[in-house]
Amino acid sequence: MGSKQALLPFLHSVFEKIEFNSALDAFSGSGSVSYLLKAMGKEVRSNDFLALGYHDAVAMVVNQGTRLDAEEISRIQQVPPVQGFISETFRGLYFDDDDNAFLDGAVHEVSHVLTEPERSLHLAALARACKKRRPRGLFTYTGVRYQDGRRDLQLSLREHYGMAARMLNRAVFEGAPCHASRSDIFELQASDVDLVYFDPPYVSDHSDNDYTRRYHFVEGLLRGWVDLEIQAETSTKKFKRIPSRFDSKATVRGAFEDLFRKYSRSKLALSYSSNGIPTKEELVEMLYKFKTTVTVYEQEHLYSFGNQGHRTGRNRNAVKEYLFLAE
Repeated sequence: MGSKQALLPFLHSVFEKIEFNSALDAFSGSGSVSYLLKAMGKEVRSNDFLALGYHDAVAMVVNQGTRLDAEEISRIQQVPPVQGFISETFRGLYFDDDDNAFLDGAVHEVSHVLTEPERSLHLAALARACKKRRPRGLFTYTGVRYQDGRRDLQLSLREHYGMAARMLNRAVFEGAPCHASRSDIFELQASDVDLVYFDPPYVSDHSDNDYTRRYHFVEGLLRGWVDLEIQAETSTKKFKRIPSRFDSKATVRGAFEDLFRKYSRSKLALSYSSNGIPTKEELVEMLYKFKTTVTVYEQEHLYSFGNQGHRTGRNRNAVKEYLFLAE
């Protein structure tokens, strides 16, 4: 949801016109834009309030050369099954008993890996395994709906973990020094970067932007459900929503203005959608309060959720993707 992977060529075409050496990716999500910026030779600070985004960034952006060797991957794949918290709490909801017992055992083993980026590589691989194993990659429903016979749905979580770990190994490369944080963006101290890139959740009249509702299981997995309040009365056993000023039409305009003010000493780049709130015109007006030049770049785009690649484009989510550049 919201990944900018398909838009990286568009973003690159704009970023290469800007003079900057360091960047803050303020809502890093999947980490694809942080990864692009690192590939461009920039020193990147990657930030997201979810553990999902943080561990992806540590594994692929902060990481300069550490990989999981075959023996270590095999050790986790062969971990003995454990009937633990996941098996007891989520039995029959998302995965079968064997997969749940593997997750309980694997999380226990990974909790003893105390060094970074090794621990994040393991956790990012487990999170990807869960999303690939799950039809549509989502946790907004329970049971086995949307089973369509794809190979991803036939493989066990042990197999998916191994594939994900090897994929992450291939993604590692050495670049400029990079950093990652898991913080509320309004509390983050990072005013000394040349460029700040914003890709906040898009507020729309047509759909919600609740990332935790879609990915609560994998977010809880990476946090060990620590300090998360599971709503036991819900069918999905999701945890209580983490509030954000970017999830409501009543608060989003003030959130943007405060964000632009906080990072006004840096060049600002903002991704947003033509069906989002505020409008393009409102965002331009806000940016002009803090910057002297605002340029808006546009790209036609189709949004597609989930992990069914063969269905990409078969939806009606056609919008214009905006990239605001304020200097």
